[in-house]
Parts: sequence; structure tokens; C-alpha cells
Amino acid sequence: QVQLVESGGGLVQPGGSLNLSCVASGFKFSSELMRWYRQAPGAERKFVAAVSNTGTETGYKGSVQDRFTISRNNAENTVYLQMNSLRPDDTGVYYCYAPRLDLWGQGTQVTVSA
Repeated sequence: QVQLVESGGGLVQPGGSLNLSCVASGFKFSSELMRWYRQAPGAERKFVAAVSNTGTETGYKGSVQDRFTISRNNAENTVYLQMNSLRPDDTGVYYCYAPRLDLWGQGTQVTVSA
């Protein structure tokens, strides 16, 4: 089955950290560029970070640069998003996405609140 399954979300205080995971199945993961998106309450889904198929190139939304790190393990078909120094405006549902396949995961909720 072709799918992406995210995990690792939760409730965290401002300044805290979370590490999101997205496990891929049903396709050749190592061939695909992967992205993370975030959808805040009442807002559109927006780009957060991307990683090339080999993991050697990354890109970030400006507001998460220096706080978030995207990485991947092709042997485990998994892409990660390490989030540090979290702020309340990082709250939302986080989705991983394979753009060439137009494939989305189901999302994982991140809430940053005191």
C-alpha cells in the first residue's frame, strides 16, 4: 500500500522540542524528494521544510530556519523533522508530502502552549 504515516506530535511548552517521523511504504522512497508542511487552525497548509532524495540538500521556511532540521534515513524509509525552540505559532497539524507522487500523510498534531 502506497502511504505516508506521521507520528511524534503532541503538546509541548514554548521552548521545548519534538521530533516528528514519517514512514513511507509502497514506493521507492530513496528516489523521492520529501517535504513537511504545516496547517495552522483556520489557515492554509504551508511549506515548512524539504530534503532531497539523497538527504544532501535541504531547504526551510524562513521562520523555522535555525530551529528545525529535516533529515531522512533511506534504509528505514523515514523522513524526520527535529523541531527545537518551539513557539506557539508553530502549532498546527504537520504533514509529510511526496510531491512527485502527490502523496500526503494523515498528519500529526503539534500544540505549543504553556
